[in-house]
Amino acid sequence: MVLEVGKCKTKGQQLARAFLLQHPMAEGQGVSLYIPQATINATVEEDILLSVEYSCHGVPTIEWMYSSNWGTQKIVEWKPGTQANISQSHKDRVCTFDNGSIQLFSVGVRDSGYYVITVTERLGSSQLGTIVLHVSEILYEDLHFVAVFLAFLVAVAAVLISLMWVCNKCAYKFQRKRRHKLKESTTEETELQDVEC
Repeated sequence: MVLEVGKCKTKGQQLARAFLLQHPMAEGQGVSLYIPQATINATVEEDILLSVEYSCHGVPTIEWMYSSNWGTQKIVEWKPGTQANISQSHKDRVCTFDNGSIQLFSVGVRDSGYYVITVTERLGSSQLGTIVLHVSEILYEDLHFVAVFLAFLVAVAAVLISLMWVCNKCAYKFQRKRRHKLKESTTEETELQDVEC
């Protein structure tokens, strides 16, 4: 049975397509497709390999589609050994491999979704497979900012405490000199009073 993405007309075809999308390993008439990791968890800015392996007679056409809450779009289509036709939305973000795998560079949260591969033989038989990608934000980046900010505050506090200590020492020395001068002037006044008497 050949099922193409978006062309399921009957309820039975829709159920068959749903079954194929949920099972990572499936075999068609002349095409077999194996997906070693059907679900991938990643973080923002990570490079992700959507790994697959296929076997068929002859050179197939390989197509990857992306489906999420934002819609469905074609990523790339190629025949192994030829140059890939990469969509404008994924230019410079996708690398293809002859085994049907693709690598996505610097993924973002918006890249989360379903990645559907279709391997089609020259004679028309094809096989679908799906990989689910979950991309989450890196929480420690926020913690890194907080840690740097706290380190800055600690440094400022240390400088202020040091300045306060220096000011206190200066004030103490100044008061000591002043007391000493007062003592001297008081002693001189006393001596002058004694001399006058």
